[in-house]
Amino acid sequence: MAEAAATPVPQAPIVSAGGPLLAVEDLVVEFDQSEGRLVANDHVSIAISRGETLGLVGESGSGKSILCRTILRLVPSPPARIAGGRVLFEGEDLLTVSDERMRELRGTDIAMIFQNPMTSLNPVWPIGDQVTEGLRIHRGIGERATREAGIALLQKVGISSPELRIDEYPHQWSGGMLQRAVVAMAMACAPKLLLADEPTTALDVTIQDQILALLMELQRDTGMALVLVSHDLAVVAETSDRVVVMYAGRIVEVADTADLFGRPRHPYTLGLIASIPNVAANAERLVPISGQPPNLTRLPPGCAFAPRCPYASEECRRTNMTLREVAPRHFSACLFPERIAG
Repeated sequence: MAEAAATPVPQAPIVSAGGPLLAVEDLVVEFDQSEGRLVANDHVSIAISRGETLGLVGESGSGKSILCRTILRLVPSPPARIAGGRVLFEGEDLLTVSDERMRELRGTDIAMIFQNPMTSLNPVWPIGDQVTEGLRIHRGIGERATREAGIALLQKVGISSPELRIDEYPHQWSGGMLQRAVVAMAMACAPKLLLADEPTTALDVTIQDQILALLMELQRDTGMALVLVSHDLAVVAETSDRVVVMYAGRIVEVADTADLFGRPRHPYTLGLIASIPNVAANAERLVPISGQPPNLTRLPPGCAFAPRCPYASEECRRTNMTLREVAPRHFSACLFPERIAG
């Protein structure tokens, strides 16, 4: 009979060199549902340094967006409940500060780009007013200065004729232009940390490249840290310094980008990489990951990925998994990383 899965051992945040700007420590986020308790973030620990780009990847439902929203305290409670952990930003625990202090930090020191610009913008409010809302609230500048700042922001993100466009409404702009407006809104107060949740979703390849190039340019200009959430591993490979791989609400692998893509040490990461279409290989079929992600209200004991893993043994199905360093700066939650090291 399989042993019951033990509660994961709290992990120290996986930190890059230079000391963390943000450190998420042993975070647990739960949702109460009719079918049971759903753990969206299960003892998650990460850290990001100033000026660093951290890629966050995994299938839908792995907990990436919930993690970003929890950092900004934007997860509604109820039904959500933060059952444990800390979110330290410059040493200040965002989970315990007052609502007023959190409003001061949102949009100034920490900003977020949400997945869909069409749902992030108010359709009956001019673009310019939405882009400069943070400046009016947090900086308290006058109407004329606010308008000038809005024009400068739109120009900076590549909007032509910004002095005319600033008075237009979202329905008058294309998807790519709206995404640029959302970027301008997030960058208005020069944040120290930007959480970009699928910033290129539903955009064509050309516009996607332009948005990513814009984010990288803004990062170089301001020195901000960037958390890039994406399903596109190619995007993450090109832009990130380190990569965090999430599965079923847990972190299963963390490594420097080149090391993770060159030598993955978790079978889920290997499956994600193998499922990328490779034109050069002239393959007739894609290599999918078999099975489906687990129901988070009924996780199996042991490794949550074991039912889909071609390398799993009976020991994997009954042993509690925790991240451990399997190579310098390379962490994996796999009992037998050497099985896939080749």
